[in-house]
Amino acid sequence: MGLKKKQKLMIEALKNQLGVITSAAILCKISRATHYVWMNESEDYRIAVEEIPEITNDFVENALLKQIKEGNTTAIIFYCKTKMKGRGYIEKQELEVTQKNTFTKDELMEDIKKTLKI
Repeated sequence: MGLKKKQKLMIEALKNQLGVITSAAILCKISRATHYVWMNESEDYRIAVEEIPEITNDFVENALLKQIKEGNTTAIIFYCKTKMKGRGYIEKQELEVTQKNTFTKDELMEDIKKTLKI
């Protein structure tokens, strides 16, 4: 079916506004409600809108990398803590715990009663 002209304008406005619906809707002279109607009624529109967070992420990541290139110490530290954990750039140890609960409902209730001394 394809996108209508106003929908295409809204997609571009959303990209330019980094996904902020209100700002994009104002630029396109539509209501937020219209955007949500289009999201529900047009698969093409919905798919295009769902791609926008990745575009925003790319924009933000590029801005961060620009700050790093300019020697911004805070940006460098942030990048190290979030992207270089495998190299030891962490402030605290992160543990991943996986455990399968094998309690029955009755056992769990009994444990709760013991804990609460009921």
